[in-house]
Amino acid sequence: MLPAVTDPDDIARAAAAAAAVELVEPAMTIGLGSGRAVWKVVELLGAREERFRAATASNRTAELARHAGIEIVELDGELELDLALDGADEVGPGLGLIKGGGGALLREKIVISAARRFVVVAETPKKVERLGERCRLPVEVVRFAWRDTRRRLARLLPDAELRMDESAPYLTDEGHYLLDCRVPEDADAAELDRSLERVPGVVEHGLFLGMAERALLGRPDGGVDELTA
Repeated sequence: MLPAVTDPDDIARAAAAAAAVELVEPAMTIGLGSGRAVWKVVELLGAREERFRAATASNRTAELARHAGIEIVELDGELELDLALDGADEVGPGLGLIKGGGGALLREKIVISAARRFVVVAETPKKVERLGERCRLPVEVVRFAWRDTRRRLARLLPDAELRMDESAPYLTDEGHYLLDCRVPEDADAAELDRSLERVPGVVEHGLFLGMAERALLGRPDGGVDELTA
């Protein structure tokens, strides 16, 4: 017998994942992001009798999905996903999100953009009144002249730290660097989104605005709060 789950975060995560799995129908081809909530979704899908097909946003998710018996498919330019499921570091007003704490934001945004629907799977502490309230905004940049990219970013995000992996810079699955940036309290998320796209050297950023149709936020008591855009 498996030990009972007692950690409040694990309980909340499992509740959100269980609610998300209820949205997955047997004939669907889905998108799977990254992070512990999504990995719980993978575990639950693997326990079902039906077999599923999925495009994955990280090497780790792909590995877990294969182990669970999920067929991995490629986004070949013709395939449209029925549903994308992914976590979030923050869930703000209007279902605006900050993502990328796990470093997979570029691939996650690609997978989500390939899906007809996107549902967030997370825990209630991720809900915030202002994006940037509890975590930094990841900005993915090319390695070439990254310090110069950081200099250009300073007008928008003056406090940007290079993410490290022990003693070396952290590398995304695509081989880029990440700058973790404090979001000024007076920043307008939509304007920041547009402005970051115009900075040379920036590959992608962790603002996911106007993409999610709903968020399933697990609670420590095992319940789920559902937010809609």
